[in-house]
Amino acid sequence: MRKLHISFSSICLLAVFTTTILSCKQKSKEEVPVEILDNHTLDRTANATLNDSLTRQVYVPIYSDIYNQTRDSRTLLTATLSIRNTSLKDSLFVSKIDYYNTEGDLVRSYIDSPIYLTPMESIDYVIEQQDTSGGSGANFLIDWYSKKRLNPLFQAVMVGGLGAQAFSFTTEGIEIIEE
Repeated sequence: MRKLHISFSSICLLAVFTTTILSCKQKSKEEVPVEILDNHTLDRTANATLNDSLTRQVYVPIYSDIYNQTRDSRTLLTATLSIRNTSLKDSLFVSKIDYYNTEGDLVRSYIDSPIYLTPMESIDYVIEQQDTSGGSGANFLIDWYSKKRLNPLFQAVMVGGLGAQAFSFTTEGIEIIEE
């Protein structure tokens, strides 16, 4: 049986050669990185007329922080508001997306004029982890309308971590009915 003798310098030369060959490989279309937009906003305004009978208001609870062990210890969270048009045929019109803090004060308005979501389209708004303006009782108030009766989905997803453990949870929007 013949022994194969490979020197350290041969292994290094082989590694350099392999790295050089692999780095020269052209990227296929599937491997080209896709730019993901950080701020998903719709750059289009709605021209639909407002029909009072189909106008709705939804309250979505958001937790931008939660208590951890004591009232003085808080864990900051990233929260995402998701608005989803569940219709296969009709657009969803949104005329207000307002963010309120724990005390009920308006923190910011996300849109200046009505926007629309095409059938099956979604939009999201992110409250970043470092944004403590909302607090543990933060919420969104959303006004929406449609030309036909729709059943859109309004949710929030909160993500955080404690030490090496990560967690997430969701909340559902509820319709506000004032008499």
